[in-house]
Amino acid sequence: MKIIKTKFKDLLVFKSKNYKDKRGLLRELSLEKNIKKKLIFSLVSKSRKNVLRGLHMQTKQMQGKYLSVLKGKILDVVVDCRKMSKTFGKHFKIILSEKNATSIYIPPGFAHGFLTLDKENIVLYSCTNYRNKESEVSIAWNDKYLKIKWPTKKPILSKKDSNCKSFQELNLKK
Repeated sequence: MKIIKTKFKDLLVFKSKNYKDKRGLLRELSLEKNIKKKLIFSLVSKSRKNVLRGLHMQTKQMQGKYLSVLKGKILDVVVDCRKMSKTFGKHFKIILSEKNATSIYIPPGFAHGFLTLDKENIVLYSCTNYRNKESEVSIAWNDKYLKIKWPTKKPILSKKDSNCKSFQELNLKK
């Protein structure tokens, strides 16, 4: 497994390999020793094409997240919301897919979202902390301040993700 550092402090990309044979495939996903964090909570999401989930984050009990795509392909986007960070308010985008065997570790303090690109998409999240509903905030996916270029103008959104606040309204701006 190859670990790639990004310009964002502690944001890591993991390039793995799919080992295929006539039965299917096997892929190593995460090693806690590489991220030096304990992953205590995992969940799976399944989405059809053009579903946009996010941009979500926890403000009190912040979570680090390790993400892998088990089936399909997504455009994964994170926004640095750590006020003391050199990359505060900047975003990072990457394609994660079953085929490219790429995963990402997102440290606490980032908002996270993704757009599904294939007909069927299954994403595995492993988190460093449990979800706290009272600590959850959502930033508008099309926030003008963040200038994220998504490959669709009309994603499929949940009711919650249709009514998000801007980066500035959430007082995340410096």
